[in-house]
Amino acid sequence: MQPVVLITGASSGIGSALCKRLLREDAGVRLCLACRSMQKAAATKAVLLAAHPAAQVTLVRLDVSSLESVLRAASEIQRRKAVHMLSTAEGLLTQEDCITADGLQAVFETNLFGHFILIRQLEPLLCCLEKPSLLIWTSSSNARKSAFSLTDYQHSKGKESYSSSKYATDLASVALNKYFNKQGLYSSVVCPGLVMTNLTYGILPSFFWKLIMPIMWLIRFFTETYTLTPYNGAEAQVWLFKQKPASLDALMKYHSCTSPMGKNYVGSRKMDVEEETAEIFYQKLLELEKHVLARLNAPLSPK
Repeated sequence: MQPVVLITGASSGIGSALCKRLLREDAGVRLCLACRSMQKAAATKAVLLAAHPAAQVTLVRLDVSSLESVLRAASEIQRRKAVHMLSTAEGLLTQEDCITADGLQAVFETNLFGHFILIRQLEPLLCCLEKPSLLIWTSSSNARKSAFSLTDYQHSKGKESYSSSKYATDLASVALNKYFNKQGLYSSVVCPGLVMTNLTYGILPSFFWKLIMPIMWLIRFFTETYTLTPYNGAEAQVWLFKQKPASLDALMKYHSCTSPMGKNYVGSRKMDVEEETAEIFYQKLLELEKHVLARLNAPLSPK
């Protein structure tokens, strides 16, 4: 069976670049693009098919900041026989926050919890001992332990929502490995580096980024994490696609890196996480899952 890869946020930025790069690695890979905007998703699909006419590309509407959307998308995706890789490229790059229609902090729900619910709903497709599956969480070098609190894991009282959500992502990945490795599901965390995408351009005016871009290229001589382009930023995801899931270290974060001469490679660094904290946080996620799904009259994981 050809690998089936589900990518959230696949219509732009790193998600779109990942789709293109995976098809170059394996023209037989079957892609499922999970996006909020079906118009943008269709445009991305057209670009992919123009370069790879025989590619198998399907679309599903998914807004990870809406649990109703997540559940609808999961129901549609469950019609497939398997999902071999799920990559989370959808997210919010902001320290500012608000409340969603689900009554949750927007950054927490978009960057972590919406994806967590999707994974839980897709457990029957993801868990397979004969052909292990891989979750790839998009984290950040800005995932800071100091920004996260178990007593306020949605970060409703703080000013570093993004940093907190990314550290929470690291914790969730560690905990998922503890519970699902024996069922053939593995979880890894990547950092794409500093990438210029629509999310980045939303922080400051576009003309500002154009002015400082030459400086950013020069900084690459001193730091490996200035990947700058979505193509480069997807390096770690592409590398993971080619690895055996069981061979990966659950406590490592895999970084997309670019040398001063433009050569892409993958670096790894141990995450600053404690497995005991990861376990406590995972139980809190399960409690929150039970609460919100009961409110929506939706079932827990169908497995």
